[in-house]
Amino acid sequence: MMNFAGDFWWLIFPIGGVVGGWAARIAAYNEKRRRDKIELERIKANAQIEQLRITQTSRSAITKTFARHDDVNDRWFGYELDLATLIQYPMMTDLREPLTLAFHKAKVRADDLRPTDPDELLDPAVFAEYRDAVGEYATAFDAAEREARRRKQSDFSPVERERLERARRLVAIAGDEAATPAERQAAYRKARDELEGLIVVPPPAAQQLETRIVAALEPGREH
Repeated sequence: MMNFAGDFWWLIFPIGGVVGGWAARIAAYNEKRRRDKIELERIKANAQIEQLRITQTSRSAITKTFARHDDVNDRWFGYELDLATLIQYPMMTDLREPLTLAFHKAKVRADDLRPTDPDELLDPAVFAEYRDAVGEYATAFDAAEREARRRKQSDFSPVERERLERARRLVAIAGDEAATPAERQAAYRKARDELEGLIVVPPPAAQQLETRIVAALEPGREH
């Protein structure tokens, strides 16, 4: 063995070169893996930051969309809960009118798509569908309201307009706390008779007036 090593000592140099090359390649590979790992972590960190930014933007957009939805609902409630206002602009409940029908359909769709948990809208596709529905609702309501206020009671005959005016005055008496309970109850019944066949009275408007009248009829009950 010693003789072999002595006789072939020159092989140490090429073998040493090969081993050295392997060692250099391994070191370079390890360094590349280290750099790749650092880059991957950087990419993940940036992705998390971007996702957070998108989420924050989405939450802001969700809040704005909810506010827009609530605003249109409040405007509609101004008709649905106020019979006197509705008598002035009866088209708002006349589903024979295309604009009115479109607005009511859009409202139903927007209400159906509104989740109880806002986090559901963090899904971009879900949010986009709800946002677009609210936009359609707002646009349809604006169109219907503009037309209703332009036309007012012009679609009714003079006799029908007289009935609407009587109904408006009677509704005012029915809601007047200075009137006696009997006067209010009688006025409400007469108002409903005058409106029969002319306009659709939304149940919430009727219920609100009826509740106030019942409260007035019951001694000791707050109005």
